[in-house]
Amino acid sequence: MDVTLELAMFKGPIAVTAAYFALWYGLLFGLQSRTKYKLQAEYAARGEVFDRYFGQDGRMLAVDRVVINTQEQMVPFLVSMWLYAVFVSPTWAAGLGAGYVILRALYPLLIGASLSKTQSKRVFLVTGPCYAIVFTMLGSAVYTVLAA
Repeated sequence: MDVTLELAMFKGPIAVTAAYFALWYGLLFGLQSRTKYKLQAEYAARGEVFDRYFGQDGRMLAVDRVVINTQEQMVPFLVSMWLYAVFVSPTWAAGLGAGYVILRALYPLLIGASLSKTQSKRVFLVTGPCYAIVFTMLGSAVYTVLAA
């Protein structure tokens, strides 16, 4: 068995995994940090204190929700994609995974710039298809293993 050939089959899922982490770190260190420092400056200019953790600024809440939701969905997505890649098809896992990452990248746009007491229903345009992708990959992997 040529291990190099075996590993080459997983280039797509590896690239998707890297893309997901790049997205998450971009949200964490880019969007979240940038929003925090921007709000600190705005509040200071008004002579107010920005309370990062107990404040109710809708802009910070929206960004925090984006980062946290992306992190919450990381484990189900990556586990289901890798099970699908190993037991069903690495090529299809890469395609479905890439679609998932693209949808997840749209989440900040759909949640909006500011979060109110209720979350925007527009996020379902991302979360619905993302759940479908995860359940499809996980279900197919489990079915393939149990049917063998």
